[in-house]
Amino acid sequence: MRLAFFFVLGLAVLAVSVRADEKFPLLKAGNDTYTNATVTGVSATDIYFIYDQGMANAKLKDLDPALQKHFGYDPARAGAVEKKQSADQAQYHRQLLKQPAPEDMTRTANSSSASDAGKKIWAKSFLNQKFPGLAVEKWLTAAPDIRGKFVLIDFWATWCGPCRKAIPELNGFQKKFADKLVVIGLSDESEAAVRRMTDPKIEYTIAVDSNAVTKKTIGVTGIPHVMLMDPQGYVRWEGFPFLEGYELTEQVVAGIIARYSAK
Repeated sequence: MRLAFFFVLGLAVLAVSVRADEKFPLLKAGNDTYTNATVTGVSATDIYFIYDQGMANAKLKDLDPALQKHFGYDPARAGAVEKKQSADQAQYHRQLLKQPAPEDMTRTANSSSASDAGKKIWAKSFLNQKFPGLAVEKWLTAAPDIRGKFVLIDFWATWCGPCRKAIPELNGFQKKFADKLVVIGLSDESEAAVRRMTDPKIEYTIAVDSNAVTKKTIGVTGIPHVMLMDPQGYVRWEGFPFLEGYELTEQVVAGIIARYSAK
């Protein structure tokens, strides 16, 4: 089964009722306030809009009761949709783990790292090799200064449940190792799609490559796919960050930084 199937499945739960161009000088959602918001769409769970600082979405359940009623918020329906989304994301995760990696993309006992023997990855392996290069169509945050830094690249998408699950952990890595590490999230979606996703909030560098140049070079067939390079550009960790027995944790990142930092 192609993993792209889950993109379609994820969208299928959105019964969008668009109130195009409806404007709000102030739009409050929970503790957040957006100015000059123009609604672009409404689903069973979310409202999508453009505002002074870009594109965003907010949960209908976080709006005041009058706006909830205005947008037809139905708690029971929203709960059912979110439950289905969670089930779809779990199915994606299970399917990814069941999907066989091509033979030449599977760790063997001859792996350059004994601890990686038998580890599957859904991409070509570049472990202990030079990273082939990063193609970016547009930086959605300031372009990072990677001189002398470790670089972690996360291939991800907004529709991917495990990708979204990884965001808080990646935020943590960036905060914990800020002086030594640059985390980059690279999506092959459109700029609008990436900017539209505001939950969970991304606190590291983001870029888009809609032609998937780097993704194709790496041969990524399952996401999230993470690659961690040392300051010399050699790949020191790669793979699916939630693979049982091979999880990418703060301790793993700290160990790699300690081992491959310049003496």
